[in-house]
Amino acid sequence: MKNFKLINFVLVLILMSLLTPLIHAQEFDIIPLLKDIEKGRREEVLGKLPGLIKQYPNSSNILFLEGVLTENGQQAVAVYNKLIKKYPGSKYADAALYRIYTYYYALGMYSFAKIYLDRLNKDYPGSPYTGIAQKNIPSKDKVLIDTRNGKPDSVKKDSFSDAEKNIEKIFYSIQAGAFTVLANSQSLKKNLEDAGYYSAIIDKNVAGTDFHVVYAGRYNTEDEAKKYLQIINSKFNLSGRVVKISLP
Repeated sequence: MKNFKLINFVLVLILMSLLTPLIHAQEFDIIPLLKDIEKGRREEVLGKLPGLIKQYPNSSNILFLEGVLTENGQQAVAVYNKLIKKYPGSKYADAALYRIYTYYYALGMYSFAKIYLDRLNKDYPGSPYTGIAQKNIPSKDKVLIDTRNGKPDSVKKDSFSDAEKNIEKIFYSIQAGAFTVLANSQSLKKNLEDAGYYSAIIDKNVAGTDFHVVYAGRYNTEDEAKKYLQIINSKFNLSGRVVKISLP
């Protein structure tokens, strides 16, 4: 009986030694590719992504790289959330949380930004990203209404100061999208303008990350903006939201 148990134990060790390389083989060092992106070779790295996803389907590193290469901010957030949920122990999980935080902060969705920043501080207290995040997040969101799928979200209304109102006129507008690549924001802006809508791009930098936020329409009332929100979302396949903002 003892010999049988010993044999079983040895077999388990052998099996584990055989599987371990396969498990680790699912990861891929993306640091050289991230450096290539920083050097302006983004398109070159993007061309490699489909092959890497196919070769390393269970790699959290590749999933993070996919998020970095995803130009639409909202879609990138979905990728990062997938990484955090599926691979909480990933070496890039804290970076994914930080990028989600910067996205929501750039859009003025401070309540959502705080949720992800609090999670970053709690789950990854030793992360270098905790030191570069904004310490004082505004308590009120600039997003007035989030009508994804026609259902308003529970976000707070913002009150603009008299000083802000004196700088530029405050309008209700549709926050159509946020991109890390300026050309994509310009493309959406052009499509909106070609369809007859006013459009503007406002650049926002959050802890070193640049976002180019596209707005559609200048409306004097919230109801008017809400009426065009569903039209624009449907026509351009967007998930826009109504905001109150200073526009030129």
